[in-house]
Parts: sequence; structure tokens; C-alpha cells
Amino acid sequence: MTPEEALKSLKSKSSSRVQHSLDAIYEICLEQVERGVNDFSAATIARLGCKRSVPKAQSIRNKSGENYRILLQSFSEHHFSSTKTVFKPKKEDAWIDEIKDPKLKFLVKKQAADLSKAKKMIKEIIPPGLEIYVDDRGIPNVEHKLNTVERRALDYAIGEHFLRDNNYTLGKYGDLINQDGMKVFKPGTLDAMKKALEYL
Repeated sequence: MTPEEALKSLKSKSSSRVQHSLDAIYEICLEQVERGVNDFSAATIARLGCKRSVPKAQSIRNKSGENYRILLQSFSEHHFSSTKTVFKPKKEDAWIDEIKDPKLKFLVKKQAADLSKAKKMIKEIIPPGLEIYVDDRGIPNVEHKLNTVERRALDYAIGEHFLRDNNYTLGKYGDLINQDGMKVFKPGTLDAMKKALEYL
């Protein structure tokens, strides 16, 4: 669970006073993340937030401070885990450091780190020089779609009734053979009609 998710969950079942304190702790922890400091201890956060509605360290450690400890733990686990991507600003990302709001700056840096990680993964997966074409034509044009009569005719031509009515059998290669052993449909014809029904 991310700290943001933890905050939302904890606030949903807390009094307005505790909600205010949770918000204050969250802001102090974001500032710690911004500074790159891996210290979310009760003593440190209480000291940094002593004038900003953060409870005293002893209050955080007490039984009644469980919600505060859960929030601090979520920061400790989420932002400084060895598996997390550490954001290293590049020239094109230098503008992020100009953001004054610490919460917004942190969120933007996290997004930039996630984007950088995703780009790296894509480079590892896709071989160099590979071209990918995306067919975004969507639903075929109405004028190219089969009408009810045409669709029914194709349905019949690939169905069991057609085979039975004409004493036809399916060949090994998807072709259609009559009772004299002659090919009625060439290999691939039935598959082509099935695709036509699916896309038209």
C-alpha cells in the first residue's frame, strides 16, 4: 500500500483531530522524501512537525498512535525499498526541481521515475529496429459490412446443414470435398469465410 493509499484509508476511520494530525505527518514525510532522507522515525517526524500539528513522539509510540505508526511505516517501506526506482534528474527533467510545493514535486518525480523505468523495460523487450504497426481503423465502415442476407448465406455455407444437404465432407486441409472426391472449395476458403463473418 502506498503512503497516499494508507493516508486515505486511515483518515476514513479516524476523528477529525486524528485526520488533521495524519495530514501533518504525511506532509513532513513528503519533505523527508524530497530531501532524500530515509528517516521516518517517530522522534524525527515529531521534532520536524512540532509546530505543525504533529503529535509528540511518545503519543505516536503509544497504543493510540497506531494509525500514525502505520503511516510512517508505509513511507519507510514504499519510498526507500531497494526495489524502487530512484529518480535521477536528467537535463530535460530539470524543471521539476523548480516546483515549490513538496507534495507536487514528489508526485511529479515519481511519475518521471516510473516513465523512465517503463521506457527502459520497453527497450529491453523490443528488439532494436523492430517496427510495430497498429491497426486503429476500428469497426469497419458500414458500407463494407455484410447485410443480414449475406451473413446468413455465409453462415449456411460453413455450417453442418450445408455439408449434410450436399453430402460434402471436410478435407484434411480445410477444403470441402463432394461425394465423388472432387474439391468444391479450395483449402482456406472456409477459414476465409469464418474471418469475414467475424470482421464484416
